[in-house]
Amino acid sequence: MKKHSFKDWVIATRPWSFPASSMPVLVTIAWVAANGFCVNWWLSLWALVNIIFVHAAGNVWSDIADYQKGVDAADTFGVHALVDGEFTVDEYRRLSLILNAIAILGGIGLVLLTGPTLLWIGLAGIALSFLYPRLKFMALGDVVIICCYALLPMIGTSFIASGAIRWEVLWLALPVGLITVAILHANNVRDIETDSRAGIHTFPMMTGRRFGAGLYAFEVLFPFVWLVGLMAFDLEPWWLLTAFVALPVAVKNARVMLAYKQGGKASYANLDEKTAQLQLMFSLLLVVGFILSIIL
Repeated sequence: MKKHSFKDWVIATRPWSFPASSMPVLVTIAWVAANGFCVNWWLSLWALVNIIFVHAAGNVWSDIADYQKGVDAADTFGVHALVDGEFTVDEYRRLSLILNAIAILGGIGLVLLTGPTLLWIGLAGIALSFLYPRLKFMALGDVVIICCYALLPMIGTSFIASGAIRWEVLWLALPVGLITVAILHANNVRDIETDSRAGIHTFPMMTGRRFGAGLYAFEVLFPFVWLVGLMAFDLEPWWLLTAFVALPVAVKNARVMLAYKQGGKASYANLDEKTAQLQLMFSLLLVVGFILSIIL
């Protein structure tokens, strides 16, 4: 059996995708503080670390399903650790179970310190994480992503950070969640042919690449329009204009996707990673905006 370094194990969890789960938590913490609620910083940090473990476990579990279903193959893009024999399925399965155990123990600790309300939010998140591969193969991956990486973490974090669910934070779930969904969407638009060969169904397979490319552009650009609406109706501070520093990156990503015919598949092969980077930039700029609204 091949000996793996700690770095190998970390790479197996696809850490480049972690902004999808960590940024909604960070944005929510900043939102809670900016709205004058007393923030439990210790529990907030705990929640941030814990959701990364949940995400890492879900990534590994999903990779196992993709490999066994034939979605990941020698000629497909993405992680090839299982395909190339760098890891065995049993090693991946053990890694997923260890990460899930850490996440569950961390979640139990948070429930004991905050209350049973968090239990139901956590159970929903873990259940969707395990069910994600099956639901993804049924063209329901986008729904799971918006729930796991926008709605549930933002509701749960508002409860952990402030002691109560702050439903108003969900105004920000749409812009944050749409960019996160765009990560999956970029992947699925790219992989229409190979996913079809594997016998699974994704939303871009149902709509076609042209519509899929347009939808991706909407997912990365509409969040900025939504932010303007929130600020115009005085639902969020105008300091969130800081997020518009990320607009040129979103426009560039959208142009790459919309030019798929001219550039070919290679031109947007890594657009999922670039979209994760956009998510990181967009969300951190939101956090900066909230910090400015507090101190200025």
